[in-house]
Amino acid sequence: MTQFATAPDGVKIAFEIAGEGRPVVLVHGFASDRVQNWRSPGWYQTLNDGAFKVIALDCRGHGESDKPHDPKYYGHQTMANDVITVMKAAGVSKSLLMGYSMGGYISMALAVKHSELFEKIVIAGVGASYLDLNAAETAVADPERRSAIADALLVEDASTITNRTARDFRAFADQAGKDRIALAACMRGSRDVFSREDLKKVTFPVLVVCGEKDVLTGPPDPLAAAFGNGRTVTVPNRDHMTAVGDKVYKQAVLEFFAG
Repeated sequence: MTQFATAPDGVKIAFEIAGEGRPVVLVHGFASDRVQNWRSPGWYQTLNDGAFKVIALDCRGHGESDKPHDPKYYGHQTMANDVITVMKAAGVSKSLLMGYSMGGYISMALAVKHSELFEKIVIAGVGASYLDLNAAETAVADPERRSAIADALLVEDASTITNRTARDFRAFADQAGKDRIALAACMRGSRDVFSREDLKKVTFPVLVVCGEKDVLTGPPDPLAAAFGNGRTVTVPNRDHMTAVGDKVYKQAVLEFFAG
């Protein structure tokens, strides 16, 4: 059942709670939502079967949450604070955390600035290109590429988009129920970029997961090595979109959270 929490700026954030056990907060990727990223690929069932309680939110601009059209509403620190708002509404003071892609960036902000709230964090769909834009063929960490994606979300005729990455993002955002104007604003929102020194201060366990064929983010190992207690899983033969529901990813997360 959908519940709502209100952020300090008045934006309503949708979330739901499923199952019983140790709490795991789930933060989805860009242009997705809690259903598409987590429930439909079987994550709720996987975590519930492992004796974990799922707390999954729709990030602002996505799903059932409010969708402002101004980029000022979409800084990653603001979106990280939305996670904390949802945790308070759910009555959770400390939890496990997993974020995918955009959710991984948001989870990194939480790890660095609010480490007291989390036991362990899984950062998936974020890899070497976070630290080095040359580490991935089409790194979405590149500000110019993000700007091109935002532009592509707003053009009237999608057939005029020549950049393949931007075209792929537009096709994903064109799915029913998605607000392309809000998503473009989200893509233009400010991002925290943490240094290796910042990441090294995160001493609780962090698992970094990437698909072997993920050209948007690159391999997980360099990012994991930047954390004080990082480890990695590479999902064989999967790219950015297809790694999400893979059984190798799921098993690794269950073992990581249970260990």
